[in-house]
Amino acid sequence: MTPAAPHRWRIEVVRDATPRRRALSLAAVMLLALALCGLLLRAAGADPGTALAALVRGAFGSLNAATETLVRATPLIFTGLAAATAFRARVWNIGAEGQVFAGAICAYGLSHGLAGLSPLVQLPVVLAGAMIGGAAWAGLAGLLKTACRVDEVISTVMLNYIIVYVLSMLLLKGPWSEAGGFFEQTAKVDPGSVLPVILPGTRLHLGFALALLAALAMQVLLARTPLGYEIRGAGSNLRALSVQGASAARILILVMILSGLLAGLAGATEVYGVHGRLKAGAITGFGYAGIVVAILGGLRPWGVVGAAIFFGALVNGGTYMQIKTGVPSALIYAFEAIILLACLAGWAAAGLRIRKVADAV
Repeated sequence: MTPAAPHRWRIEVVRDATPRRRALSLAAVMLLALALCGLLLRAAGADPGTALAALVRGAFGSLNAATETLVRATPLIFTGLAAATAFRARVWNIGAEGQVFAGAICAYGLSHGLAGLSPLVQLPVVLAGAMIGGAAWAGLAGLLKTACRVDEVISTVMLNYIIVYVLSMLLLKGPWSEAGGFFEQTAKVDPGSVLPVILPGTRLHLGFALALLAALAMQVLLARTPLGYEIRGAGSNLRALSVQGASAARILILVMILSGLLAGLAGATEVYGVHGRLKAGAITGFGYAGIVVAILGGLRPWGVVGAAIFFGALVNGGTYMQIKTGVPSALIYAFEAIILLACLAGWAAAGLRIRKVADAV
């Protein structure tokens, strides 16, 4: 009787993972992420079921809670779209944070002298200023890359710091500082420049509708336009695209401008839709959070919208969870990290399989 051949287990790469395989992989790691979040809540002294129920109720338990979640998601949609657009072309724009600041600064600078005019005049100036500011700040990094070969990761991170100090200079006893104020902030913006509320009785403003329009526009651009083909082609094989006659420098600069334009809108919608004044604390963190949202959304526009709403729900529901259970709302940021790592692990696992193979005799 011939003995059975010895065998061993081998990890293999799956080149074309099916949507079903990816969905099952993500579902498995999300269950693991949920279990880890439960352990964190238990370690914080709370019952995981009660705390998670409070989080969901705080995010979607009423009309006011649901709209507040959408308000918090609005800037994340813009910055998520900004990061996703750049990353689809393999342009590593880490500067959405600075581009948010640049958009808010430019919007305020252009609209500051229009006080008293009709909203039909002020609102287009606010939005145009935000797009110009964000696009110009991102375009500067693009020029440094194409003209001086400065890596865009380095230049965008450095530009983040510069624009933050520019705003501080303008607000700390500077020309935009609130008269008689003690904080680094401007006076209240003119009512004619405030983004209108789209659902009476809530704080849900026009910026959310603009964010959805931006996602639709990016979906159409990426899927159905020559520029979208070039962006996707640059992400797949820039050298092959160059052989077909496309200019790598032109694509990089256009992608940076488009990415910065979207990030700039996040700054304007927060200043003119939520806070009513320009201050650093009102727009800090959205650029970096947008990178996480873009990755979680699979670098796809509607995926970004879903991920942004999910993150908005975590942040908004975290406050209610703290009130009900005493768990610090800062724990939400640990949840976000766990979920992101779980999704990355799920995508990686979907592209792998374990197979039993027989050893050669």
